[in-house]
Amino acid sequence: MKAFTQHTGIVAPLDRPNVDTDAIIPKQFLKSIKRSGFGPNAFDDWRYLDAGGPEIDNHTRRLNTDFILNQPPFDKATILLARENFGCGSSREHAVWALDDFGFRAVIAPSFADIFYNNSFKNGLLPIVLPAEMVDVLFKRMQQHPGVQLSIDLATQTIACENEIIASFDIDAFRKDCLLKGLDDIALTLQHADEIKAYENRRRQTAPWLFREALNKS
Repeated sequence: MKAFTQHTGIVAPLDRPNVDTDAIIPKQFLKSIKRSGFGPNAFDDWRYLDAGGPEIDNHTRRLNTDFILNQPPFDKATILLARENFGCGSSREHAVWALDDFGFRAVIAPSFADIFYNNSFKNGLLPIVLPAEMVDVLFKRMQQHPGVQLSIDLATQTIACENEIIASFDIDAFRKDCLLKGLDDIALTLQHADEIKAYENRRRQTAPWLFREALNKS
């Protein structure tokens, strides 16, 4: 998992509440579990004017030029600004994979659906909860200055614009530490690989019958 320490990038304002995971990555793209390759189909139904699928070459499809992520400079955005209840709907982890593969490192919103919020931390995407009033301020700033960049510092839990800190955010200490170190659930477990191996060796000595079937199969 990519670590998140500091990031500066263009902000794309997606001014829609209740953006669900089917909008983020439609169901026909869920066949793969590779965690990569989903970026071109993030927000597929909104980005393209014709239907898409995993077998269709996106280069042949017509772009919806009214959609924010098809408009420069937002097509190079790495921070997504959204409204309340972002990531609602089904629990598909592919939604986070699609945002990450598009290039987003953080999503700022007044609230997130719980499962999407948890999946984000497991995949190196930083979900930042800010008061709705502050999100309104950011939307207005994006409208007045398209392409403005924000700088996010996870260690200090601050957001800055043009070297001025404009907001601070809360984050669970354990999740913050994992993001800073780039540790997902598997990496966390592997930190204890020696202890796990020692435990298994002890169990082989104290309860060898538990391992007989495995040995016979090998």
